[in-house]
Amino acid sequence: QVLLAESGGGLVQAGGSLRLSCAASGRTISSYAMGWFRQAPGKEREFVATVNWSGGSTYYADSVKGRFTISRDNAKNTVYLQMNSLKPEDTAVYYCARSTAGATDALRRYDYWGQGTQVTVSS
Repeated sequence: QVLLAESGGGLVQAGGSLRLSCAASGRTISSYAMGWFRQAPGKEREFVATVNWSGGSTYYADSVKGRFTISRDNAKNTVYLQMNSLKPEDTAVYYCARSTAGATDALRRYDYWGQGTQVTVSS
């Protein structure tokens, strides 16, 4: 059993930055790719970013490329999402998840999910 807990969300003005954290407990995540997803009200959950087990390979949704950075610290069993130049359309609940199939954008390949953290970007 893996428990994932996101933190770092909040209210920020457009153009601002936030850093989300995803702390894992119960079992190590160091040998698994991890991902961030988000879900806005009335919309489906969508892929944001993923990182492979070592942190050496990352992949981003086009909508966040160049603004968001995913990283990980396996010693701390934690994954991060640095979000810069935030836009109102980034407003959503952000979730981290553990992948069963490497660094992928396929939601169905993720088995453990956190409860999410709210990010609200005001214009």
